[in-house]
Amino acid sequence: MLPISANSQETSSDPGDQLIGVWSPSDGRSYLKIEKIGNKYFGRVVWLKEPNDENGNPRVDKNNPDESLRSTPLKGYRVLKDFIYDTEEEMWKDGTIYDPKNGTTYDCKIELIEENKIEVRGFVGAAVFGRTDVWTRLVKKKK
Repeated sequence: MLPISANSQETSSDPGDQLIGVWSPSDGRSYLKIEKIGNKYFGRVVWLKEPNDENGNPRVDKNNPDESLRSTPLKGYRVLKDFIYDTEEEMWKDGTIYDPKNGTTYDCKIELIEENKIEVRGFVGAAVFGRTDVWTRLVKKKK
């Protein structure tokens, strides 16, 4: 059974809290839970389509540039860090996203484009030099 989260922003008056919830990147290979810690937003892997490697062991962060972290399991790994919500620009920014496929951390900004869709843009230096992915919020089905 896959983890599903309710639309958690319904109880908060902070517009930045619209980001809180479980999201699926466009490739559908993982789910990330975004939560608020203090005044910043963080996201960690909570589900993987292929949680184990070819040997049946849990997938680990084998491409991390820090050798001491290469045995860290990907499930539970915090890949989104330190986002703040900018009320004027209506986006989350000043955060980073880590790509375990290549072991690289990118600057990142996130923008809500629909109630349950966000654009996540990872980049190096200027946002023009990057890639955007659309993530979809997982919501409970109404009975």
